[in-house]
Amino acid sequence: MLAFLVIGVVGTLLSWRYGFALIVFIAILVFLLSFKLKPVKRSPEVKIDWIGALLAALAIILISLGFNNLKNWGILLATPEAPVSFLGVSPSLFMIVTGIILGQGFFAWSRRRVEKKKTPLLALEVLDSPKERAATYCLFIIAALGPAVNFLIPLYIQIVQGYDSLQTAVAVIPYSLAIFAATALVVRLFDRWTPRLIGRVGFIVVALGLAMLAITIFNDWGTPLVILSLVIIGLGEGSLLTLVFNVLVTASPKELAGDVGALRGTTNNLATGLGTAFASVFSVMLLSVIVLNSLAKTPEITVEEIQEYHDLDNIDFISNDQLDEALEETDLTPQQEAAVVSINEISRLQALKISFLVLAAIALLAIIPAGGLPDYTPKEVPAEIAQELTTRVEQKA
Repeated sequence: MLAFLVIGVVGTLLSWRYGFALIVFIAILVFLLSFKLKPVKRSPEVKIDWIGALLAALAIILISLGFNNLKNWGILLATPEAPVSFLGVSPSLFMIVTGIILGQGFFAWSRRRVEKKKTPLLALEVLDSPKERAATYCLFIIAALGPAVNFLIPLYIQIVQGYDSLQTAVAVIPYSLAIFAATALVVRLFDRWTPRLIGRVGFIVVALGLAMLAITIFNDWGTPLVILSLVIIGLGEGSLLTLVFNVLVTASPKELAGDVGALRGTTNNLATGLGTAFASVFSVMLLSVIVLNSLAKTPEITVEEIQEYHDLDNIDFISNDQLDEALEETDLTPQQEAAVVSINEISRLQALKISFLVLAAIALLAIIPAGGLPDYTPKEVPAEIAQELTTRVEQKA
């Protein structure tokens, strides 16, 4: 909430560049405060798994870069903007596939370390059971949906509605507050509802909020309904984030708390990057398809006439003011300019509506992995589950 508000004010009154300067300042402050932390005695017998660290880092970097550059470098075939191509194949696709292979290599290497009685970078016991894997899948999905919404909403408010970053921040603050409130309040349901039920309901609530956004966004600003939709999404998102972390922590021995935290952080960071990249690539590609189809059906202007002034292979979201400036440099007639403006307004809105509906569908599909979460409350832990956890603690010891 504070990040949106501070950057909104700075971006409106000064420049968005000062936002990055603030991040540098915060990083320095955190570094200085780190010296106040209580020192932890080093364990000489534990050696860092440098090969595992390299495999994990390369996998995450390649997957993230690949997804982030899908639009510019091409999904399957390399575009002219691609820095390199592999037999005409997009480097983005190559990076994603290579990253996945390296990720599998990381797990294979970690198992090999365990077999040799060496400490792996990540204790694979945190992913041993189906419940832990289901919680990780759920965490990845909800951690990706949140950043996707955070990308599309400012796009809607600033590009479609024409508001500034401060007004965007004010509109998004209720969404952030809803996440904050839900993370704290959902724990009151843990003794009454099973994690499986909370997970399924949480994803349904998120899907409902996303579907409401798709219905309520218009070219004419409707603040209350949009904010209500965001609040509903925030309530579901906050509940799910607390739930899945709780499941991961309780499903593993206390000695593996550090590994659970590492798994959560890695999953969350990767999902954040991929969620934003997916929303960006999908919405822009959708916009391109809608614009080209609309031009083909518009008698006032042809694709060839637009192509003289703009590269239609690089269509992106632009505001009405930006479009007006671009049209001033063309020889189009007033009727043709009006047709272009109308296509731009309709296409932007359709692309955003469909994007939100696709995210809603993903949230509904997440009910499937949520079905793998524990189907019992903390007071109803089955004897075999308790025995399994005890056995794992003893094996770890």
